Amino acid sequence: MAKQQEVAMKVSLTALAVACAAKLAFSHTFYDEAMIGPFFALALASVLILHFRVFPRWLDVALVAAGTCAIGLVCFRLLHFPQAVMPWFSFAGLSSLLILAIRMIWADERRLYLYAWVPAVLFVASDYFASNMLDWTNAAHPRTFDIYVLMFDASLHVQPAFLAGQLYAIHPWLHTSSLIAYMGLAIPITLIYAGRLLKEGTKAFSSMLAFLIMGPVGILFYNFFPVSGPHALFGRRFPFTPLPYDKLVHVVLEPAAIAGVRNGMPSLHLAWTLLAWWYSRKLSPVERAIAFLFLGLTAFATMGTGEHWLADLVVAFPFALMIKALCAYELPFKDARRRTAFFFGLAATLAWLLLIRYCTRLFWTSPVVPWSLIAGTLALTTIRQGILDRDPSLAAVPPADTPPARVPPASDVPHRTLSPTGAVEENACPVE
Repeated sequence: MAKQQEVAMKVSLTALAVACAAKLAFSHTFYDEAMIGPFFALALASVLILHFRVFPRWLDVALVAAGTCAIGLVCFRLLHFPQAVMPWFSFAGLSSLLILAIRMIWADERRLYLYAWVPAVLFVASDYFASNMLDWTNAAHPRTFDIYVLMFDASLHVQPAFLAGQLYAIHPWLHTSSLIAYMGLAIPITLIYAGRLLKEGTKAFSSMLAFLIMGPVGILFYNFFPVSGPHALFGRRFPFTPLPYDKLVHVVLEPAAIAGVRNGMPSLHLAWTLLAWWYSRKLSPVERAIAFLFLGLTAFATMGTGEHWLADLVVAFPFALMIKALCAYELPFKDARRRTAFFFGLAATLAWLLLIRYCTRLFWTSPVVPWSLIAGTLALTTIRQGILDRDPSLAAVPPADTPPARVPPASDVPHRTLSPTGAVEENACPVE
């Protein structure tokens, strides 16, 4: 009787999952608002990376392909949605989410499926609702502090955002590769989380937690210091017509009423890819190379597109460290590594906002001042991040009179195995 009830419950949950997927796939509103957009489509398609990295099965590949074709056939042939390329990525990601959900429902061991499916759903949902949060920020702040950030960047005597914008416009290959990396933000995030999930099991969730809360916390900081970037401030004059230095010294520092998304500071795109790079520390060289490539291209694209100033990127470093320390729940908060990293990241982020807002003229005393602040911030953040990642057992050296630890026989040493469902398990080697 209990077995029949369990089967009935699984059948009901499967039907519910299929109904929810169909509701989203065949919704004209959801199609127009999300699935046709490149950012959301690539975020949804990144579920494929997590799916096939953690559960590599040819049957799942076939099922996802069949689901993608079926959704496309209904949407384009029966419902007559406007055809485009990006929705196919959305269809594939939605099919992958559905297959993962069904496997999770019917699996005997669900833990690894839960740690794959739930973060994927939350990450896609956060990407969908991010536009609403940005709309609220735009409505709440009709004026921005872009002129203040312009003055800081100009105090470097190079105006890096304009230089990046010119390279971005002149070199098509650099433009294309950077734009793909910028829009494909979810790719390194999903890749690194999948790698950590395979390597560390459920302990990897702290990294996904950091990726998830980065957006809401970052948008909160957007309200403290709303910035829209050089393209919004200069319009068509960006990037080939920067203000000359003899005119910059006479600029009146005041909030500017300009059109544009209030997406700074800090730069969340750079902060996300920076976290992916930090979390890739124990992964394979290929995964680390991909994370680093996305980090570099994203840093360039944020300025090349005119969405961010250099200062936005600098502030992203301590901000990312604060988020990482906040989510490092494997360490108690009283642990000096976690506590110091968190408060340093928070203090450095707030200090930058205050300095740019109230001490902008200080940077013009000499280019050494802003460059020193940038170098110091990046160096101290890197050091604190390294200390946060440090394994305390490596620093523990036993006293000279301490007898060596007993090495247990092979029969007592636990080893990790992978169950048929894909879950990581720890067992003891059988005594022979």
